[in-house]
Amino acid sequence: MNLTGGSLIGLDVVSGEGSAFHGLNPRTGERLYPAYKGVSQADLDAACRIAAEAFDAYREMPPSRRARFLETVGDRLMDLGTTLVERCASETGLPASRIEGERSRTVAQLKMFASVVREGDYLDVRIDRELSDRQPVRRPDLRLRNVPVGPVAVFGASNFPLAFSVAGGDTAAALAAGCPVVCKAHPAHPGTSELVGKAVQNAVRDCAMPAGTFSLLFDAGFDIGSRLVQDPRIKAIGFTGSRKGGMALRNLAMARAVPIPVYAEMSSVNPVLLFPGALHGRADDIAKAFVASMCLGSGQFCTNPGIVLAVDSPKLDRFIAGVREILTSVPAGTMLTPAIHEAYERSLTAMKQHAAVSCLATGKAATGPNEAQAHLFSVSDEAFLAHEELAEEMFGPASVVVRCKDMVAIRRILQRLEGQLTASLHVDEADLEQARSFIPLLEQQVGRILFNGFGTGVEVSHAMVHGGPFPSTSDGRSTSVGSLSIDRFLRPVSYQDVPDALLPEALRQDNPLKLARRIDGLLAL
Repeated sequence: MNLTGGSLIGLDVVSGEGSAFHGLNPRTGERLYPAYKGVSQADLDAACRIAAEAFDAYREMPPSRRARFLETVGDRLMDLGTTLVERCASETGLPASRIEGERSRTVAQLKMFASVVREGDYLDVRIDRELSDRQPVRRPDLRLRNVPVGPVAVFGASNFPLAFSVAGGDTAAALAAGCPVVCKAHPAHPGTSELVGKAVQNAVRDCAMPAGTFSLLFDAGFDIGSRLVQDPRIKAIGFTGSRKGGMALRNLAMARAVPIPVYAEMSSVNPVLLFPGALHGRADDIAKAFVASMCLGSGQFCTNPGIVLAVDSPKLDRFIAGVREILTSVPAGTMLTPAIHEAYERSLTAMKQHAAVSCLATGKAATGPNEAQAHLFSVSDEAFLAHEELAEEMFGPASVVVRCKDMVAIRRILQRLEGQLTASLHVDEADLEQARSFIPLLEQQVGRILFNGFGTGVEVSHAMVHGGPFPSTSDGRSTSVGSLSIDRFLRPVSYQDVPDALLPEALRQDNPLKLARRIDGLLAL
């Protein structure tokens, strides 16, 4: 498949009119071709217009057709073969194995949502039948289903060029809900985005979906993205990225004449709690797993462990010694973009210059451009509580160990932390009762609580939550991974005393879609 440098407006390829930009190989600094140009306001308007025009037809497609469309998107992604892997590797510096795994995850997401659409549980059908003889007034016939909110704008992520980008989780969930998608590609991997966008476009064509079901827009700056959020035809936003970027989009959405929800996955330091029994029995094993998680993807996962909380003791010293021994042999890893690398270096400099912070260990030094050297820092609990900046995310392979006087100090720190995506507790049998007392607090602070593991590795499944209280996400009631992520792009509508012939199929008396429905409060399978 040839790259054109053009945006995709429905089934058309459109050359932009804005300033030209290129993908960049972060390993070599090489400029990649073709050049891409930002779309014009007219192009953006066209993408939003055809998405709005497609909405009614697409949202009422039979579930089997919409499910098959999602599966076809996955098929077309696989059809790209090594072309996608090679281009993605050149634009991100990621190894081919990581890209292949991420592609498999992306296809798995699409197939999972196809199953969700076929099963129909996401519609949450509820029927309260008429009680005509009820006194003093009759109960009307009431029927409820979830309906899609409308066209959704999705912003591609820099750190997951496939799983959280053009055909990633936000796009899959929105399409499954019945919402057309207008995607803003991330400028760091434009060629990858075009390849994936054309795969989606081909699936739209192959499955005879409305032309406006999907569009892909390019722009190197913030103007087109800002205008996209403000377009009145867009009804929700999906975003994965920095706190600054997510909050900027949220503020724009809230300033609209009709505000819309922004589902932004932003920043998290993912605290790790090391309990005494676990440190006594497994310090070396925990150290090995910790380094692997901290350095995974050069620390550019939103779930890398950024803070370790433990009672200061010889057992903690043993853990740190184990980390130091392993970390010294960890090579520096290429980061996704020069901008991300520069931000990481600024974070390291701030930590190294902080009077309360000690550097405990480092990985191997960088030998090439945009490479990140791993770092482990240490600070006392008093200093950590006194300096809020020490709790900020370092987006890269770095973490800070907080030496705490006792478990009370650990609890105090957790109470002061902002909302997080994950928290990991490392326990042995002797620690269970003590760990139990932390669970109610963590339920208020994080979206996912792990025991004897680390947050990296977000399973695509029905019980997964990849979200959390602000600022890990802009809406802590949502998840961006798992089947529940479809709920972000739905809203309930109730139908009162509507003739059966006029009801949606999901609500009709004969249940032609064979859905599980809650009737008079009881679940009918």
